[in-house]
Amino acid sequence: MKALLQQAARLLDVQRLVVFTGAGMSKDSGLDTFRDADGVWANNAPQDYASPEGFRRNPRKVWRWYAQRRRQMLEAEPNAGHKAIARLDALLPHVTVITQNIDELHQRAGSSRVLELHGSVHRYKCSKNCRGTPTLTPVPELTQEEPLPCPNCGALTRPDVVWFGEMLPADVWEGAVLEIAACDAVLVVGTSGLVEPAASLLWRAKSRRKALVEVNPEPTLISSIADVLLQGKAGETVPALLAALKEYRTGLH
Repeated sequence: MKALLQQAARLLDVQRLVVFTGAGMSKDSGLDTFRDADGVWANNAPQDYASPEGFRRNPRKVWRWYAQRRRQMLEAEPNAGHKAIARLDALLPHVTVITQNIDELHQRAGSSRVLELHGSVHRYKCSKNCRGTPTLTPVPELTQEEPLPCPNCGALTRPDVVWFGEMLPADVWEGAVLEIAACDAVLVVGTSGLVEPAASLLWRAKSRRKALVEVNPEPTLISSIADVLLQGKAGETVPALLAALKEYRTGLH
């Protein structure tokens, strides 16, 4: 593992780094992944809780389900992996986190540049996208048990997350594409590579010959295109990689 960490550190000592994260990033913070045997969708049908149709059928049930998930995410703390990624800001000139997660743990850990491909459970918006764009407003108190009316049009509000069958936020997607094009290397942490179109960013990076380092407990679809695969948990392996990167940079000076 030491040799792999050293190899990864050399690849990640760049001017512009993208860190691309998925649900495995937050698993060490106590949050379930989605597709594991004991994950979120093991006992909750995504068509009921993560689709516009499910919300239209029972908005109150969906709202309460997300309120419960938000409580869990607020109780969770950024793990050592989140904190190590945040410390990259002080080590490299330009670091951008592109995440599929909706928990905002990267921001709480201190990362300054975060693109949320799938939105955030800590915001809500108009379910009708009135005025042509989502209306984002502060999340109500956790005791709020019913979807609030949109202050502009009166339609029900919903969590500001991307559901199945929906497009990713255009501005966030465009920003992610630009960052992938401009970066020198990508560090991938805790994603299966199964969710599209998010995963296509990694293949796009590889087609442009960007260095790619993957951190995951088990090999994934991304492993076949990774220059280095570091098998391990995010909360343990990313801090070890940060230490290796610091050691490598020290040796250069």
